[in-house]
Amino acid sequence: MKKIITAICLIAQLGAFAQQKKNNENLETITLGGGCYWCVEAIYEDLNGVKSVVSGFAGGKGVNPSYEEVSSGRTGYAEVVQITYDKTVTNLEEILQVFFEVHDPTTLNRQGADVGTQYRSAIFYKDAAQKATAKNIIAALTKAKVFDDPIVTSVEPLAQFYKADDYHQNYYKNNKSNRYCQLVIQPKVEKFQKVFKSKLKKQG
Repeated sequence: MKKIITAICLIAQLGAFAQQKKNNENLETITLGGGCYWCVEAIYEDLNGVKSVVSGFAGGKGVNPSYEEVSSGRTGYAEVVQITYDKTVTNLEEILQVFFEVHDPTTLNRQGADVGTQYRSAIFYKDAAQKATAKNIIAALTKAKVFDDPIVTSVEPLAQFYKADDYHQNYYKNNKSNRYCQLVIQPKVEKFQKVFKSKLKKQG
């Protein structure tokens, strides 16, 4: 009897492992810089298919930079979010459609009052397919003259991503009474929710 129970448990464990492996194969990550990462994080957390959004830094020199170092503008790092999404629910094209809708890709090293290379518009790709998709979308937007000014979004290889300190994660959700959240982040979130209403996660 004990051998049967052990065998059944082993089969169940193998089945769970196989399912987890299958689920992981459906996951993809992309790293985006669209100004203050608090703003970008708050938006993508509500997009259906997105599993996680982590605020951090990419595109600079040096190891494990601090928020203060990046804020100085001397490291070359940009504030970014690393988005993990389920490819069976959403895709990179949709992720980038949101990206170009919710920030201004035509202002060099600036989003609103946030100024500096750390706030640059950037897509950090991890493979040739992501690079091609980003380039094609920028070319299509340019050809269609969606924006009055040229798109300055950089398309850069992702060399390294460093997660920001814990207090920077879920910042908007945890600090909605903060003045910056109310004046800067909330209008962006409301615009996203209006434009992409059919793409929002169901609130349960």
